[in-house]
This record gives sequence, C-alpha cells and structure tokens, in this order.
Amino acid sequence: MEQITELSYALDTFYFLISGALVMWMAAGFAMLEAGMVRAKNTAEILTKNIALFAIAAIMYMLVGYGIMYPADGNGFIPVIDWDFMFGGDNSVEEVMGSDGETYYSRMADFFFQVVFVATAMSIVSGAVAERMKLWAFLLFAVVMTGFIYPMQGYWKWGGGFLDELGFLDFAGSGLVHLAGASAALAGVLLLGARKGKYGKDGSINAIPGANMPIATLGTFILWFGWFGFNGGSQLVISDIENANAVAAVFVNTNMSAAGGTIFGLITARLLFGKADLTMALNGALAGLVAITAEPLTPSPLLATMIGAIGGVIVVFAIVTMDKLRVDDPVGAISVHGVVGMWGLMAVPITNSEASFAAQAIGLGTILGWVFTTSFIVWLVLKLVMGIRVSEEEEYEGVDIGECGLEAYPEFVGARGAS
Repeated sequence: MEQITELSYALDTFYFLISGALVMWMAAGFAMLEAGMVRAKNTAEILTKNIALFAIAAIMYMLVGYGIMYPADGNGFIPVIDWDFMFGGDNSVEEVMGSDGETYYSRMADFFFQVVFVATAMSIVSGAVAERMKLWAFLLFAVVMTGFIYPMQGYWKWGGGFLDELGFLDFAGSGLVHLAGASAALAGVLLLGARKGKYGKDGSINAIPGANMPIATLGTFILWFGWFGFNGGSQLVISDIENANAVAAVFVNTNMSAAGGTIFGLITARLLFGKADLTMALNGALAGLVAITAEPLTPSPLLATMIGAIGGVIVVFAIVTMDKLRVDDPVGAISVHGVVGMWGLMAVPITNSEASFAAQAIGLGTILGWVFTTSFIVWLVLKLVMGIRVSEEEEYEGVDIGECGLEAYPEFVGARGAS
C-alpha cells in the first residue's frame, strides 16, 4: 500500500508539472497571436509585454497571490494570507503517507500549475490594449492584477470561498481566468480609447490589418496545444482508472470544442462578410476552447462540439458588436475571452446536473463586477499619475521605437509610419 501511495503521488505530481509546462507554452501562443494581429511597428513592444508580464506574474503570485488564493484561513469573502509559501518547503514523506491518500501531489507542483494560469489571465489584457498603451503603465497594472485582483476572485471559488460554497462551477477557468482577463482588459480599453484612425467621425469603422497572419495562426495552434494542459491538468490527478478516463475525456472534448468553434466561426464570417475570414476562424478556435473550459468533463464529444460551435458563432457577432460600440480591441480578446467566457459558464448546467443557472449567474456577475471595478480603479489611478496612453507621435511612429528603442522588422524602418 505504501508503495502504491508513493507511486501515485509521484505520477500525479509529474502530470501536474507537465500540464503546467503546456500552459506555460501558451504564453508563446499569446505572444505570437498578438504579434501577428498588430501592425509591424508595434511588434517588439507586444513581445516585450508578453515576456515581462509572465515574469511579473510569477514573482507576484509567489510573494502574495498564492497566499491570497489558497489562504491559511478565511471567512469565504476575505482570506487570511498564507505567507509561508515564498520561504519554500513541501509535503514531507510522513505527511503524504499519513494523509490516507488525500495528499495527491507536491505543493510546489500546485503552485507552478496555478501561476501559469495567472499569467494567462494577464496575457488576455495585453492584446486588447495593444498599439497605444504605455509599456510601464501596463506592467504596473500587471503587478496589481496578478498579485491581488486575480487571486481574490480565485479564492472565492478555487480556494474554497463563498462561490464554491454556493455551488458555482468553473472546471478550468472560463470565468476565473478568461472572463477575469477580459474584464480587466475592458476597463483598460474604456479609459484608453481607440487607436487613431480606427473609427471615423462619420461613424465609419476602419479595418487595421495585422502584420503577420502566419505568426497569428501559429500562435493559435500553440494555444490550442497548450489548452490540453490547461483543461487536462485541471482534473488534478491521473493515477487511477477513473481519473485517467476523465483526463482522456477532457482532452477529447477540448479538441472537439475548438474544432466546432473554428468551423462555425468560419461559416458565420462567410455568411456575414462573403469571405472566409482567417481572423474569425482563429478567434472561433479560441472561442471554442474558452467555451468548453468551464466544463470539459461532463459533455459528450458531440455536445462539446456544439458548445464550441455556439462559441464560434457568438464570437463573430461579439467582435462586430464591439466595433459598433467603438470598443477598440485589436485582437478580439474581450469578445473571445469575455463574451464567450460567459457562454461557457452558463453552458455548464446543460451537461452537469450538479450545476444551477442561478449559481453560475452569480459567479459570472461576481467575477465581472470585481475584476472590472478594481481594474478600472487601478487603470484610472495610473492614468492620473503617469498616463496610460502614448503620445500621438509615438502612436504614429509605432510604440516599438518610443517604448523599446528598436523594431521587430528593422528593414521596414523607412516605412514604419505607414505600416
């Protein structure tokens, strides 16, 4: 029995770490997707944001975020922060063996898996505010978002807080990660304003094409690949038949939902615009992935495909609607992760009998309200103290030069104002 416990602990810890590594690779996916969807003159700054935000997320979550999200104590609303993690230490052999098989994996593995989720939420913000936000304002917001705003709403569900007690279900984070990131992004975009030339005074909407569709497509494939760790790892254990079967089902449903989102996003774009819009196919794939993340275990593969397909349709209309509302989101992050994240949460009771629409709605409203409000306050303070938007000249020349002092494509130096 002792040998089986040690083997199970080792296997589950290893699986957790590998899943976390897959999710970490999603950071590259976001970087490539965003770099492809912005103009060439803003690429280096996008890449700088993506690698810096990941490092900030890791440090802030170690210092305070993990202790807030998984506290020493709490009343369901306000946690008593556990400060011990940053000083190291893990489960001892005696603790594991004496837990009657209830300590499944290393605490360090749990932290690693959780921290890459935090970075994912922050990556969502990056694309939405691209091409006109000051780099250092963004990074300062990342400190607050990853250290305090995200962990608090994470505690309310995954840390055993009041949303968990209420019966709110979010398997891998359609709400806690994706809606949270989109809510923070929306608050920033509203205060930031649209890119110059995006919307005409006559009400016209002007397309601003991305610089590199091959890179954007590569980023989407990387995200699709990393999502198997995102959803599959959220089963937490794999070392017995029931959990191994569950992980396999999660993988299949995640893949099928992405496929459904891709095809129906593409079809919807064809019906609306008369063309096979690649960007809508990419966003459709991501919409399918976001939609299934709230509950990738209980649907059948067919239902998972349908959930993703609905997400693919929703995201096309959401992107069009955002433009009509003059909410400028260069990569469609608010629509993909926010609007479709809501659909994912509300779809859970369709296949999971333990969920209720009321609890899902309360959870959705809580996440949206908390993250949007606190983010708006932080963005507003940053705007008043240091400004959050680059100058018109910097925006015209490209934030690569103004913020980073280099360009991702230096051969285009003579044409950066028009790129």
